Amino acid sequence: MASSNFPSSNSPKSSRKLPARYAGILMPLVLSVLMTFVVSAIATAKSLGFGPDFLATWPTAWALSWVVAFPTLLL
Repeated sequence: MASSNFPSSNSPKSSRKLPARYAGILMPLVLSVLMTFVVSAIATAKSLGFGPDFLATWPTAWALSWVVAFPTLLL
């Protein structure tokens, strides 16, 4: 019988989880990235429409909104 490269389900290392001490940073990071991504895209599209200006403007709008949102969520 061939051995598997995956740990057995009875092994204590079977699930690779991030340590709980990082949850206070990781959750706000993921939340802020996803939410600012969507909200800035909607706001930019409403202002400029979907065109070349959208693709040129939206990354800057997203970055600015993320810089505000992430520290706010940490607080």
